[in-house]
Amino acid sequence: MAETVRAAVRTGPGTTEIREFPRPGIPADGALLKVEVAGICGTDVKIYGAPPSAAPVIMGHENIGTIVEAGPDFTDRQGFGVGDRVFVEHYVPCRRCAWCHQGEYRHCEATDWRTNPDARRYGYTTSDNPQHLWGGFAELMYLPWNAVLHRVPDAVSAELAGIVTPLSNGIEWALFDAGVGYNSSVLIQGPGQQGLSQTVACKQAGASLIIVTGTSRDAARLELARDLGADAVIDVQTEDVRAHIAELTGGEGVDVVLDCTAGAGTAPLLLGIDALKRRGGTLLVQGELAAFPDFPLKKLTEKAITIKSARGHSYLSCELALEQLASGRFPLERLTTHTYGLEEVDDAIKAVGGQGPEGVIHVSLLPNGPVEG
Repeated sequence: MAETVRAAVRTGPGTTEIREFPRPGIPADGALLKVEVAGICGTDVKIYGAPPSAAPVIMGHENIGTIVEAGPDFTDRQGFGVGDRVFVEHYVPCRRCAWCHQGEYRHCEATDWRTNPDARRYGYTTSDNPQHLWGGFAELMYLPWNAVLHRVPDAVSAELAGIVTPLSNGIEWALFDAGVGYNSSVLIQGPGQQGLSQTVACKQAGASLIIVTGTSRDAARLELARDLGADAVIDVQTEDVRAHIAELTGGEGVDVVLDCTAGAGTAPLLLGIDALKRRGGTLLVQGELAAFPDFPLKKLTEKAITIKSARGHSYLSCELALEQLASGRFPLERLTTHTYGLEEVDDAIKAVGGQGPEGVIHVSLLPNGPVEG
């Protein structure tokens, strides 16, 4: 058993160092996970380039692996032990507050790094904290008694399990937050891993019309969106998007707009407001805009539009995502486009940010090398 653990540590803006940490001792209510896959998303790109603090952090918040050491109290509490393969949510909630008792632990103060400097959340908590291993860009990851775990079905490969987080977000935002269901008409803006995951969620829920928009650079992703269930795709740079949506909907507009264009400015939101039905539509946004000058509040109220914010996922959405992956109904393996090793963290994050090879959708980091089988 190795006495040290290698990890990629963010030490500054756009800077990573490979460091070795002592293998932590495991208390009766703790465990260690051998990380198979750590997924990388757009949030990683953002906080890698502009970290919220100068503290050293082991990034990686989309983590799948096998438990290699577990205390008896941990196994008794969690129902998981050595040899079990699990998906670890990035939230580490207190399990005591009102939010936790409602099952909404994603809002728990104990895991909210934005407001609580001592919060625990995988990929965000500094490695200066006890046990050090608070992120998936490492050979091992520490699991406390209150980690949120899900069993990964045997039929789901490690790399496919790496997209549980975006897929669970897609289910949470489209189905639970925006209410997409049977016969819904939906506009999904942005064919990245979130937009494509929402395409699958909407198709599975019975939406009758799914429209996905992107840019000319997204041509391959838009084609994949068709294969995943989109009824129409639109290049916003070459087509009259509003006219095309009006044609597709008989002039009525769509029931729901899911905006997955974080960082693209106000144009997609203005388009989304225009594309919604005359009355009672829902617009779900990721909230990247710091300000929105001349926000069209009058149009919003006249159309009785409801705006909701996208915020993480729930336990149920993760379970549904794993079941969806195990079903094999959709070619979701096509989202898992690129893999990198622990020494290549910088390249992996940049690839997701558009500074790598073409065709990148979802990137998987393999801290312990390629996964057999």
